[in-house]
Amino acid sequence: MTTPIEEPTITTAASLAYAEDFQGEDDHLAAARGRADQVGVVPVGPGAGAALSFLASAVQAKSVAEIGTGTGISGLWLLRGMQPDGVLTSVDLEAEHQRLARETFVEAGFAPQRFRLIAGSGLDVMPRLTDAGYDVVFLDGDKVEYGEYLDQSMRLVRPGGIIVFDNALWHDRVADPAQRDPETTAIREVVQRVKNDERLRSVLLPVGDGLLVAQLY
Repeated sequence: MTTPIEEPTITTAASLAYAEDFQGEDDHLAAARGRADQVGVVPVGPGAGAALSFLASAVQAKSVAEIGTGTGISGLWLLRGMQPDGVLTSVDLEAEHQRLARETFVEAGFAPQRFRLIAGSGLDVMPRLTDAGYDVVFLDGDKVEYGEYLDQSMRLVRPGGIIVFDNALWHDRVADPAQRDPETTAIREVVQRVKNDERLRSVLLPVGDGLLVAQLY
């Protein structure tokens, strides 16, 4: 009788780093990371950024909504995966962060009509966005609001569109049931809601700090 052989899993930091840096980043992304360091923003890593660009390309995204602009790193990855006439709508509480993101986008060669920056909280702005008007909705705002972001995103994304949550593993805390702080609990609950929702096809990607990806049927 043949003994089943389990598929190996990634176990070394070297393999994780190799996968994370698979695409690498250019000077425009490096400059945006420098700006993020200056203002204390923690952006997505190269692995998560490359995944966002791939997802936007896979659905031929022309309209993307983002909650959490930062200094434009995730937005730049998304723009590079979108259709040439696509528009990114990005929401952030900090107007200064959005000023820096604008610099990132323009320096990378994107015309101003390719992005719309809105200063405000995600939960204030999302209800004003168009129903089923987006191919991709990317959430990287206040973690305790993730459940409400999901409710809004289900309305905003078109059938076949994609909802993506950053920090879905939250610094290894989500997988540890002993961790019960508000942020970890909110993320864990969203992961379970997405997993159990029959309207969604989902996958949890272990890139960066974790990407939870769901496609609306």
